[in-house]
Amino acid sequence: MGKKDKKQKKAEEAERKAKAEAADWREEAAVAEPELEKGEGPDAALKRLQDQLVLLQHAYVIHGHRGIVVLEGWDAAGKGGLIRRIGWCLDPRHLRVHSIGAPSQGEKRQHWMQRFWTRVPESGRMAIFDRSWYGRVLVERIEGFATESEWTRAYDEIRAFETTLLDEGIRIVKLLLDITPETQLDRLQSRYDNPEKRWKLTEDDLRNRARWRDYEIAYGEMVERTSLPRAPWLRIDANDKDMARIAAFEAIIKGLGDGVDVSEPTVPPLIRAFFGDPS
Repeated sequence: MGKKDKKQKKAEEAERKAKAEAADWREEAAVAEPELEKGEGPDAALKRLQDQLVLLQHAYVIHGHRGIVVLEGWDAAGKGGLIRRIGWCLDPRHLRVHSIGAPSQGEKRQHWMQRFWTRVPESGRMAIFDRSWYGRVLVERIEGFATESEWTRAYDEIRAFETTLLDEGIRIVKLLLDITPETQLDRLQSRYDNPEKRWKLTEDDLRNRARWRDYEIAYGEMVERTSLPRAPWLRIDANDKDMARIAAFEAIIKGLGDGVDVSEPTVPPLIRAFFGDPS
């Protein structure tokens, strides 16, 4: 075997190993599975869960709780549709949605985590991060926007950041919406074919798709190194949008509702005296 053949064989073995390692994280990651009640369809399940989330938000406002939902995943995995269905049922005065893109010039002059500290929710509020601080170990790593030293160090910085938030009593739910390359291609094609959705299709979608294997490896390392006991990564099979939304709602309600009293608050005496006992 010549040097060229040996080099090619070595490269092929390295690629097979990388693919195997990339696939392993799906088996090891915690999974959020959708659960329907007997005889319940997806639409009815979603309505039931939206009602539960409304009650949870009321409890957050009354008791001053704070909660964060982190959404990561492949392009066209359904993050936007999930956020819309959360937003449709909640009071926008107590909900913040942060769509995270590239940092501004001012933010680039600060520590890279600073822009996320300023978005930590206030008392009584929930915050949804559409992309998040995990961009440091995903897109910034893959596109070379962060040096290897920077994104490698970021795992510890992220764990410390989230641990601080948890210690402050802030609940964190981290969801990774996972789809196959085939599903993604179908959805991107659907966007292209629909003039009303074509605006959502960007060159970044195609560039990211071309680096699928790199993202597989990055997602795997992210899940392995930043799943905390109190804030694990939950993988959601998002190839079926309806079932993925149900799984996400259930995970959010469970994670943000842990230890939260959602029972009806006591009516103040003055109000009870004015209106009488509630029916």
